[in-house]
Amino acid sequence: MSTKDFDIELRLLLDAIYLKYHYDFRGYAMASLKRRLALAAERFGCHSLSQLQDQVLHDPTAFPRLLDFLTVQVSEMFRDPPYFRALRERICPHLSTYPSLKVWVAGCSTGEEVYSLAILLREEGLLERTLIYATDINLHALQKAELGVYDVERISTFTRNHRESGARNSLSDYYTAAYGHAVFDPRLREHIVFSDHSLATDSVFAEVHLLSCRNVLIYFNTELQERAVGLFAEALCRKGFLGLGAKESLRFTSHEESFSEFVREDRIYQKR
Repeated sequence: MSTKDFDIELRLLLDAIYLKYHYDFRGYAMASLKRRLALAAERFGCHSLSQLQDQVLHDPTAFPRLLDFLTVQVSEMFRDPPYFRALRERICPHLSTYPSLKVWVAGCSTGEEVYSLAILLREEGLLERTLIYATDINLHALQKAELGVYDVERISTFTRNHRESGARNSLSDYYTAAYGHAVFDPRLREHIVFSDHSLATDSVFAEVHLLSCRNVLIYFNTELQERAVGLFAEALCRKGFLGLGAKESLRFTSHEESFSEFVREDRIYQKR
């Protein structure tokens, strides 16, 4: 298939997904989408994106499976420990001045960052007064996140990251290991609300004091990045904090002036 034909079929497929399922991937970075959809077509046994589109439109089981290709499910607990250390040492002292807290983890995937934040807030004595909103567009990923169960083989990495983040306790205090899995303390989930939400189509649902959306904007085109950062600015209270991924920035968005760099090296911003 020629590149031109592939691009035409790609746009038709994205339009079909939006019209049928109301998931809007049209503002995602095309280079990444092309790679993921080419792999999806191969795994679905399709010779073209048109064949894949036919399955998506007529097989009700196809789109949930395709969604796992369209969304990036790569995460780990306390990923980028310096970011969590900065939250612990630089941001939590400010958060501690509020009588109650709301936190939004946008694009939470399978929940590793959500549980990381819950553990960090517990260690800093803030979890009991905090409500964490954990959102993602992938319902299958959200179901995994809500379970709080991870392969035990990943725990050594999680433990190292937790320790390097300035942990006050052992990570083993927060999970029970059995039958090859680590099950995290269900009391952590008492402070977490899991819900589907799309930065491409949905609106702000709460005012929050801390918003963490890391390694999500890199998959958006310029227009969608602009929309997402606008949602962040709207959701954050005055002097609230925004955390982005190591390769992400507010530069070149119209909302840049709404924020100041608070911890530059760890991409943490404060709303003016």
